[in-house]
Parts: sequence; structure tokens; C-alpha cells
Amino acid sequence: MTHTMQALVKAEPRQGLWRKTQPIPEIGPEDVLIRINKTGICGTDIHIWAWDDWAQRTVPVPLITGHEFAGEIADIGSHVRDFRVGQRCSGEGHLIGHSSRQSRAGKFHLDPETRGIGVNEPGAFAEYLKLPAFNVVPLPDDIPDEIGAIMDPLGNAVHTALSFDLIGEDVLITGAGPIGIMAAAVARHVGARHIVITDVNPYRLDLAGRVADVVPVNVTQTDLQDVMYGLGMREGFDVGLEMSGAQAALDQMVEALVMGGRIAMLGIPPGRSPVDWSRIVFKAITLKGVYGREIFETWYKMIAMLQNGLDVSSVITHRFNAEAFEAGFDAMGSGQSGKVVLDWRHAA
Repeated sequence: MTHTMQALVKAEPRQGLWRKTQPIPEIGPEDVLIRINKTGICGTDIHIWAWDDWAQRTVPVPLITGHEFAGEIADIGSHVRDFRVGQRCSGEGHLIGHSSRQSRAGKFHLDPETRGIGVNEPGAFAEYLKLPAFNVVPLPDDIPDEIGAIMDPLGNAVHTALSFDLIGEDVLITGAGPIGIMAAAVARHVGARHIVITDVNPYRLDLAGRVADVVPVNVTQTDLQDVMYGLGMREGFDVGLEMSGAQAALDQMVEALVMGGRIAMLGIPPGRSPVDWSRIVFKAITLKGVYGREIFETWYKMIAMLQNGLDVSSVITHRFNAEAFEAGFDAMGSGQSGKVVLDWRHAA
């Protein structure tokens, strides 16, 4: 094996990423080295590409970016016993500490010391990735690399959707980005009754209708109340999944929920947002903020669902070789795509 690799690096504090030759990471005794096969482009990667205020505050330069991946184990540290070279895998991109109360209680996803690959630490937009063996998630043979590469965002969707019991419930999803669409597919898979997804992007709404058995609603053209009445819903939705980060969407969701309704929020509003807390209080609404995935319960759940008929393959709409990463970022940033996957198997 050579000692260098190709990687996408945030090499300068300005817009863009740069394809660079980098040294292959050296692993420690409790690490594995993963040969990357495929990676997904995330909304976080778009923020890093654009070098917006959040990225400038968060991302060190230079840094190999990317955190959605699938590959195979190329090497293992001397203390690693549970994995073998050649084994296919994905992995949890949140690197936790071990001293906080939450971590010591096994609530790893709530650890305040968490650092992210591709955001705070070297990431997966590369031919090789160093990852703690603790974070490795083996991929069963019936889950292809392409799906393995989007299990990070699928995990966000699963974590959000499974925050509340959905069996027989009416569900409103605001935001038809790829994660919102996958959350709709999860809600259908686990037994929700009516599922409505709203957005203002016709492409994304059309994609949602193709990926999942849901009612897509363009809120600039259709009154959500009319949709509810047409479905025979007289009181409102039982559960809301807020995926857009738009204040107007949250406001509409609050109004559309039943008394005692429940909202799981994954979308991140920009800056401070005005909230009519009295409306939330008087409707006795439960709000839950969702961050990342439950480590590792979410991974177990989504792998089981994928093996039992959950199909999110159609949410992948664009595929590029890693050398054509700029086209991939253009597609992802255009709003006219679902998930975008880069193939690293022939990087040179």
C-alpha cells in the first residue's frame, strides 16, 4: 500500500474544497483504517464549502471534510479484536469522550465532549479514514455501499421519526429535504396512518412522493387545512417532525397539531427565532430536540428496518466519481437533488 491518498481538503478559509494528496492516516492500537468506497454529501458539507459563519466558527483549516461513508477495513490496531481486514462497514461519525455524566451513563449521543469527523477531526472525503473501532458499524451483505454511505443522515431521520410512537398516528413533516423524505419513509414503514410532508420546493416534493407513500403539499399553493379536511382529520396531526429549520414551518406545525401533540425537531433555525410559547403551552405540546443518532440504538433500528423492507434507495438521485466532486456539490447545493453520492473506488 502506498503512503499517500487523495482527499478533499478545506485548505483555505474561503469558499470551496480542494483535492489534495495527503498522507494516509496512522492508526493507534484501538483504531481501524477504512478504505472508503462511497461517501454522501451532507448539508453540513455545503455549509463548509460555502464557508458561512457557522463553518468559520467551527471548522479548523486545513481539514479533510466529509462524514457520510461506507467502505471496508484495510487495517486494524493491535488492540482491536472484533473486526477483520476486508470487512465492510460504515460508522458513527461522532467521536465521544468518556468522562461526562451522560457518556458514563451510556447516553453517548448526549456527550458534551463530542467531536465530529469531517467537522472537527479529519473526515471521510478521502481514500482512507482513521476511526476508533468503537465507532465502526459492520454492514450486512444485503445493505450495499451506496446505502451504507447515507446511513448517517438516515440515522438522523430514524432518530427523529422514532422519537414518538407513530403506530396509527397522523404525522406532519415540515421540510422535504433528503432527511425529511427518509423520515417519511420510516414513518410509513413503522405504521403511521396519514403522512403529510410540506415544502416550497416542487422537485423535493415530487421526490418525496416517489420515495414514500405520503401526501406532498406545496404550502405556497395549497392550504394545509384543506389537506387535513380532505383526509378526514378534524382535530389535527398527532406528531410533527420539523426538518426544515424554517420558523414559518414550525409555526404552521404548532397550529396543525392536536391538543397534546408532540414535535421532534431536527431542523436548525438560523440564529434566534421568535416563538409563540403561549400557543405551545396552551396546546400542551411536547417539544423534543434531536441531535445526531442514538449511539448505537439508532444504528440497530435502521439496519433492522433496511433488512425488513425499508427502501430509501430512490432518495439517491445523483452519483459522481470522487474526481467530479465539484459537480456533486453543485447538484447538492442546487435544491434539485436528493442525496448525492461520490464513488472513491477509482480515485487517483
